[in-house]
Amino acid sequence: MIEFELNGETVTSDSEPGTPLLWVIRDELKLKGTKFGCGIALCGACTVHIDGTATRSCVTTVDAVAGRAVTTIEGLDTDAGRTLQQAWVSEQVPQCGYCQSGQIMQAASLLADNPKPTDADIASAMNGNLCRCMAYTRIRKAIKVAAGGEEA
Repeated sequence: MIEFELNGETVTSDSEPGTPLLWVIRDELKLKGTKFGCGIALCGACTVHIDGTATRSCVTTVDAVAGRAVTTIEGLDTDAGRTLQQAWVSEQVPQCGYCQSGQIMQAASLLADNPKPTDADIASAMNGNLCRCMAYTRIRKAIKVAAGGEEA
C-alpha cells in the first residue's frame, strides 16, 4: 500500500509501485479532471501539483509520491485557484476544454512562484502545455488577469 495526500485527504493505493500516478488518480481514485494526453510528459494535460510544484502525472510513478501532497484540478480550491478559474471563464479560454485542467494547474504553479509574471515569464512557464485549439493568447491574458495585471 502506498499512502499519500490527495487534495488534502490521506489516500492509499494498492497499485504496483511503478504505476503512473495519472492512472491511480483517474482509475483507482476516480478523479477525472486530470487528463491523459501523450503519456510522455510533452503535452501537459496530466499536470498536477506535487508538494506545490507542477508535475506531469503520466510519467510520475505512484511510489514517487508516497508521503507527499498531490493536488489535482479538483483540489485547486484556494483563493488563488478560484481567481485563476474565474479569469479562465471571463477570458473565455476553453474551446474544447481538454487541456484546460493541465493549463490551469501549470498557471497556478507559475503564479504561486511569480505573482506578477511578464509575458516572457508566462511563455516560459507555460511552454510544454499544448492546446490543440490554439487558445494561447487567451491563456496568457487570463493569467495576467488572475495576477491583477489586466482588466477582465
